[in-house]
Amino acid sequence: MKILIVGNMGYVGPGVVSLLRRKYPNAELIGFDIGYFASSLTNVAFQPEVRLNKQVFGDVREFPVDVLNGVDAVVYLAAISNDPMSAIYEQMTMDINYRSCIQIAKKARELGVKSFVYASSCSMYGEADDYPKTEADTLKPLTAYARSKVAAEAELGPLANKDFTITCLRFATACGNSDRLRLDLVLNDFVAGAIISKEINILSDGTPWRPLINVKDMALALEWGVQRKASNGGDFLAVNTGTSSWNYQVKDLAYAVSEIVPGCKVTVNPDAAPDKRSYKVNFDLYKKLAPNHQPRYDLYATIQGLYDSISGMRLTDPNFRESKFIRLQVLAGLQKEGYLNENLKWIPEQQYEMEPAH
Repeated sequence: MKILIVGNMGYVGPGVVSLLRRKYPNAELIGFDIGYFASSLTNVAFQPEVRLNKQVFGDVREFPVDVLNGVDAVVYLAAISNDPMSAIYEQMTMDINYRSCIQIAKKARELGVKSFVYASSCSMYGEADDYPKTEADTLKPLTAYARSKVAAEAELGPLANKDFTITCLRFATACGNSDRLRLDLVLNDFVAGAIISKEINILSDGTPWRPLINVKDMALALEWGVQRKASNGGDFLAVNTGTSSWNYQVKDLAYAVSEIVPGCKVTVNPDAAPDKRSYKVNFDLYKKLAPNHQPRYDLYATIQGLYDSISGMRLTDPNFRESKFIRLQVLAGLQKEGYLNENLKWIPEQQYEMEPAH
């Protein structure tokens, strides 16, 4: 088996590569990534990519089709990956999360790839906390990130057939420890803030709902998608991916963190304007279709893992939200230093050596 992981050098990718290597020890695993976050490593003794047979560096917007030769399955993780980034880089969000995905999927089908797995998102339900949303419910994307996922799913659907199975995993909000840890995710941010400042300040009133999933359980679901048969869900499947027990209000997440991090105080802003990004999600279909790939981490185990990892990093800077652990800060820094242009494309080396940014 030959598996291509597109966007493997982010937050989710290292866990996916590790799991696929354990599951398919003799498989040929290929990574394809632009490398924005290659250096954002945390608490690791070696590069996660050593588990791959080959790492290809490139831009999905200029994807080299020959990378798909002989590939059996594609896992598409490449994305401008949260709402703050998508608000600033809206055009690039649509190009990377949606348009490039569709072009690669079309080429994959032409070249005989059997399975295409897309990392989608529950955020497409938008303002929907009245009851847990199922796959049949109306989509109300509120951000460019969510709109990009809706658009990608809409055009992936018609591409699926009996020879080309497509699985769109509508993931709950990611959390948990990774070889490339992000602290711009709600639970991860809370744990870091609790460790560094002994305080969690919730900017909202704490009532918005979020479904969550540990990043390692995301890898488990992606592995399921790779080997899913059309007889189990259809040629095309868009499925909420997580577990119903992980629907939490934001304030509940904060108080759970305070139970594990010693001396942590939680403050809520009762006068804050309502956060429209509030949704509960029903995961019954995923439980039915993937009984052996259900999430294995609960909230408290995930918090403990984050606590151990962040403590081990000796992270003490109260301004961690302006550090390399925040993906938007990484991109902004690369642009400021003249390595990336306004379209998030790498600038040729001779240009920034001759004309350094100041």
